[in-house]
Amino acid sequence: MTVLVIPIASESSGFQLQPSRLHPLDHHLLSHSPLFQPTQLRSTPSRVVNCITMSLSSASSTLLRTCARQQLPTTRAAVTSCQQRRGVADAKASFESPFVNAGERGSTVKIPNFGKYQSKSSPRSNHVFSYFMAGTMGLASAVGAKATVQDFLVNMSASADVLAQAKVEIALGAIPEGKNVIIKWRGKPVFIRHRTQSEIDEARQTKWETFRDPQSDEDRVQRPEWLVMLGVCTHLGCVPIGEAGDYGGWFCPCHGSHYDISGRIRRGPAPLNLEIPAYQFPEDETLVIG
Repeated sequence: MTVLVIPIASESSGFQLQPSRLHPLDHHLLSHSPLFQPTQLRSTPSRVVNCITMSLSSASSTLLRTCARQQLPTTRAAVTSCQQRRGVADAKASFESPFVNAGERGSTVKIPNFGKYQSKSSPRSNHVFSYFMAGTMGLASAVGAKATVQDFLVNMSASADVLAQAKVEIALGAIPEGKNVIIKWRGKPVFIRHRTQSEIDEARQTKWETFRDPQSDEDRVQRPEWLVMLGVCTHLGCVPIGEAGDYGGWFCPCHGSHYDISGRIRRGPAPLNLEIPAYQFPEDETLVIG
C-alpha cells in the first residue's frame, strides 16, 4: 500500500495542499472530496489536513480489501473448476499433511484417501504371501533357465553317429600271436600288436634313455603282450607299414622314419613316438578303445 505523503506549505492567506506520489485511488478521492477544494483548504488548519490525510489512507486500504473480498468467491470458483478438470478428488477425500491443514477453509490440498484399497489381512499374512510369490517366481525362472541351457547343450553336443564311434570294442581272441591288426577309430587307424615273448624282451632290454623321445616299454603298455598305438606318423601324419624297418617294428616310407617293436622312434625325421590312445581291458579277451 502506497503511503500518502502530502507536504503542506504556508501562505499568507492559509494553507495549500500539494499531493506527491499519490495512489490513483487517493488522487481520485482528493479531486472529488469537497473538503479538499482550494476554497476549503485555505481556511483549514494544518491539524485537520493531517487527520483527513490519515483517514484517506485508511479509506483507500479498506476499499482495496473490500474489493478483494468481493473477488474471492470468483477466484475460489475458478480454482475449484480447475481442480475438477485435473481429476483432483472432491472435498470428501482426506489427508493429514504435515505442512498444511487440508481441512482449512479455502485450502486447495485435496488428496484422495486410498483406504478402501488397503489389505484387511494382518501384516504377517501379507509377508507370507509376498515371500510365497517371490519364491514361486524364482523357482519358475530357474526351471525356465535350466530348460534353455539344457536345450542349448543338447544342440551343441555330438550327434548319434559321432557318439557311436567314440568307443570301439575288439575281440582279442581273433588276433594270433605275432600279428598286427589295423582298425578305424574316430577316423584314424589304430595298430593292435599281439607281441611274442621275444619281442617283449627286446623292447624292455633296450637302452631307451638315449632315444630321441625317451620312454620305457612298461609306460607304453598295460599288458606286455598287447601293444595298442595310433597308426599315424608323428612327422607329417603318414601311415607307417607294420613289421618293417631296421628295428622290426614300423616304417614310414614317405620320409624314412623307423620305429621299434614298442613304437618308439629310432631313426628318421619323426620327432616323437607313436601315440598311445586311451583303452582298457574290461575282460581278458576284450579290448575297448576310447
